[in-house]
Amino acid sequence: MPRLPALCAALLLICASAQVLADAKSHAADAERFLLLARADKLAVPVYAQVQQMFAQRFAESNAPQSEKAVLETYQAQANTALQQAVGWDQLKPDMVKLYTRTFDEQEMKDLIRFYQSPLGQKVLQQMPTLTAESAQLTQAKLETAVPKVNQLLAEMTRQLNPEKP
Repeated sequence: MPRLPALCAALLLICASAQVLADAKSHAADAERFLLLARADKLAVPVYAQVQQMFAQRFAESNAPQSEKAVLETYQAQANTALQQAVGWDQLKPDMVKLYTRTFDEQEMKDLIRFYQSPLGQKVLQQMPTLTAESAQLTQAKLETAVPKVNQLLAEMTRQLNPEKP
């Protein structure tokens, strides 16, 4: 009889563990659903385009005849394969799901999904790349006014730390 409480406790622990595992799977599935809704599977697309442009630029700089364009295309395809192996969605997804499940609990994830499925959420997703780019441009323009002062401060600090150097 003394084993009955231990057996019950073990059974309760197993049931609780199964529920936690089910909740974790549900949470991960919601995170993946959100990431696809937020187009995270397309995060690396600009990288692919940039690499393709780098190869095309190098090809143009080499003054290779157009008859050698197949060489360019072969290397671009190899670069795409390398990128796919490094930053393809299948490589990014597990870590992205962990990141989002660590950051947002299951209810927050459901709320995010609901928001991004709404018309306003869709507008946010549509406009975010433009807003991000324009925000970066605004910040860069404002930052340029501080560059001379920062450079001056760096020079002053260097002179103070190394007074013997001109």
